[in-house]
Amino acid sequence: MILGVTAVATLASAHSDFNFADHSVHFDVPEISSGVGLIDQQKEKQIGEKVYREIQKQLPVMHDPWLQDQYAQIFFRILGQTQMSQPVGLVILKSPQINAFAVPGGLFALNTGLIANAQNIDEVAGVMAHEVAHVTQRHYSRSQEAFKGQGLLALAGILVGAALATKSNGEAGSALMLGTQAALIDKQLTYSRNQEREADRIGMQYMYAAGYNPQSMADFFETMQRSSVGIGFLPDFWMTHPLTTERMSEARLRANQLPKVTHSLYDPNFQILKWYTAAVSNQATEEQLKTIVKQGNNEAKFGLAAFYLNRGDSQATQNVLDSLPDSLKQHTLFALIQTDVYLDQHKYEQAYAVINAAQKVMPENRALSYKLATVYIQQSKPSQAQQLVQKFINQNPRDIEAWRLMQQAAALQPQTSVNQINALRYRAEVQFWSGNEENAIKSMLHAQRLATTNAALSARIHQRLKEMQADHALNI
Repeated sequence: MILGVTAVATLASAHSDFNFADHSVHFDVPEISSGVGLIDQQKEKQIGEKVYREIQKQLPVMHDPWLQDQYAQIFFRILGQTQMSQPVGLVILKSPQINAFAVPGGLFALNTGLIANAQNIDEVAGVMAHEVAHVTQRHYSRSQEAFKGQGLLALAGILVGAALATKSNGEAGSALMLGTQAALIDKQLTYSRNQEREADRIGMQYMYAAGYNPQSMADFFETMQRSSVGIGFLPDFWMTHPLTTERMSEARLRANQLPKVTHSLYDPNFQILKWYTAAVSNQATEEQLKTIVKQGNNEAKFGLAAFYLNRGDSQATQNVLDSLPDSLKQHTLFALIQTDVYLDQHKYEQAYAVINAAQKVMPENRALSYKLATVYIQQSKPSQAQQLVQKFINQNPRDIEAWRLMQQAAALQPQTSVNQINALRYRAEVQFWSGNEENAIKSMLHAQRLATTNAALSARIHQRLKEMQADHALNI
């Protein structure tokens, strides 16, 4: 899944689980000309979307609307401090590796392992802000000019190497990943030290202006440095973002020069996000989650509930939900997990009652709306599901989760010619944004053949087919 600017801006304004300060401070951020380097901005966007589809095809992307939206709220709050227009978006990768990366055009990726090692949401925001700065300052494209275009040719190799290493469970995968990174370093495709320092400086400005504690960027640098002492390898983030003592010192000095940001030592919403992420990404065991809960961390119960739900134990999930204090039962995640329990038990009326009540309060909440659409589909009410989802597709046509729901609903519609054509269109969009471009084009060609007697629909399909074919032909 990927989130667009409009969709998440609307979502964030409608409902956010995090509180932020407002820092109106002017910063000196260099203006990078749109003509810098060999790649213009339109080409960068095409590259970003192409890489996005490859990531969907090859890497373990998290398709969890609530999780996606929580990280996206942070990401787009930082992005709001920049002049970047319509970035491709943010993807969350299911990987224990501590890593994040950015691609030209404004595609950003964040590993679940990053938050597992963070102490607060500000540390996560610091890494995001650093990556945003790399893109706003067009470091990758500027490097292209110096390296005469070698970087784009190596981009596919980066993705394949990352995919194989992530999928591998043995030492061979780690060796391959380090080998791939060593080759990249050898080809000078990592960011330069000056670019890293610039991303640190500008990223800290972005995160502070967005209301986050700049000290957390320096904290995370020091935490990562300590974690690498005595081991034979560096965390993946530092392989492509080389950390030096000078960078660490500069980050702390720069943070000390900004006004102090006071945040509470215990953030319940971060605890929910941290342990839920750990559970759904298989980075926490049942015993670990139980231990955290026994220590008095009620927020970690959401992670334990998600763990049992993923295991298919609806009764254990319900027991955990029942044990939550009343204040946490008002949380969005409670309604989502409770609805899933009822769906697993085929209690569709109870599922509808829970999710409909929550969605009515927050109709712009994407996760609640998609869960309600799922209930509608289980109740054989496809039109209601499609009507609910369509507005999110209008905001973000790259939303794979939305297209999947449209496809599932279409399968329940009466088998008229128009419905058959639409079912093929929805399937094509799922395939295309999932990286199966050739199959997407085949599905769209099939739809085109069926739509010959419907001039309006045929024209729409023809236009979309041309776009898919052009994007498929793009050679990065």
